[in-house]
Amino acid sequence: MPEQAGGPVLGPTLDEWIKAREETERHLATAEPPVDELWVQRLSDLLATERSWQDQYTELIAIGRRDGRFPSSNR
Repeated sequence: MPEQAGGPVLGPTLDEWIKAREETERHLATAEPPVDELWVQRLSDLLATERSWQDQYTELIAIGRRDGRFPSSNR
């Protein structure tokens, strides 16, 4: 979907989302219990941010649909 001038930009959001998930994956691959409290807080923040990004992504996708709504899942 081509971006309109002044419209929302999805690329930076997706880049940061992927980067945060990769950082979490690397940490989980090397972490041993007990996981430190600071890291647990960072994971909590990441999950809250990821939910926000998912909501934004859903809204951006819906912009390209005639009815302005994100389609229901077929799963």
